[in-house]
Amino acid sequence: MFHKSRECHSHTHTPTERSVCVSEGKSLKDEDVLQHLPVGTTATFYFRDLGAQISWVTVFLTEYTGPLVIYLMFYFRVPFIYAPKYDFTTSKHWVVHLACMCHSFHYVKRLLETLFVHRFSHGTMPLRNIFKNCTYYWGFAAWMAYYINHPLYTPPIYGEQQIRLALIVFLFCQIGNFSIHIALRNLRPPGSKTRKIPYPTKNPFTWIFLLVSCPNYTYELGSWLGFTLMTQCLPVAFFTLVGFIQMTVWAKGKHRSYLKEFRDYPPLRSPILPFVL
Repeated sequence: MFHKSRECHSHTHTPTERSVCVSEGKSLKDEDVLQHLPVGTTATFYFRDLGAQISWVTVFLTEYTGPLVIYLMFYFRVPFIYAPKYDFTTSKHWVVHLACMCHSFHYVKRLLETLFVHRFSHGTMPLRNIFKNCTYYWGFAAWMAYYINHPLYTPPIYGEQQIRLALIVFLFCQIGNFSIHIALRNLRPPGSKTRKIPYPTKNPFTWIFLLVSCPNYTYELGSWLGFTLMTQCLPVAFFTLVGFIQMTVWAKGKHRSYLKEFRDYPPLRSPILPFVL
C-alpha cells in the first residue's frame, strides 16, 4: 500500500509531503495497492513535492474561530473600533443582538461539525490555503460586523415581520445543512474513503437530495440569504454573493465527479439549485 512520504525541514518545522505517481500525471491514492495498479512487472515511480502541508481540521478550526471572535469584538464595541464614547456600549436595536446570536451559532456549529461530524477524504492541504481562507472568512466577518454593530446602524425597512421571516429562513437552513452533513457522514464508515451516492433518508431535510447533488451548499446559501434579509446590510449581501459563486464552483465539480464515477447517478439532480444550476 502506498502512502505519501512525509519529511520535515528543520528550519521551518513544517511537514512537507511527496505524492507518488506511476506516470507524470495523477498522484496515487493513499489506499492504492501495488498489485492492483495498471503496470507490468516493472514500473517507474515519480515523486512530486507537494510542499508544506497542514491538516484540514486545523485549517477549518482556524478559519471558523476567527469570525466568531472578530464578530464578538465588534458586538461588544471594544475600544479603537468606534468613537470612544461608544466603547462597551450596546445597541438599542434588538435585531443587532439577534444577528450576533445567529452569527455565533453558525460558526459554533461549524466548529463542532469539524470536530465531531466531518470525515475528510484528504488528511492535509497546502499550508498557503490557511492564509487565503482566513483572509476571506476573517475579513468578511470584520466588514459585516462593523456595519451591523455600528452605533448608527438602522434596522430593516419592514421591521419585525422581515426579521422574523429571516430568522425562520436562517434556522430552517441551518437545520437542513446539519442534516445533510450527518447524512453524508453516515455514508462513509470511520477510517474509510468509500464513496457512495447520497440518497434521501427518513429526515425530511434530506429529501432535497432528490433534486440536488450538494444540498449542504443549498442550505448554506439559504442561511446567508436569511442573514442578509435579517440585517439588510450590504456587506452581508456581498459575502452571500461571493459565497454562492464559490459554492457553485464546488457543487459543479462534485456533480461532475458523481456523474463520472456512478453510471446510475440520478439524472434529475442539479449541482446546487433545483432545475436551475
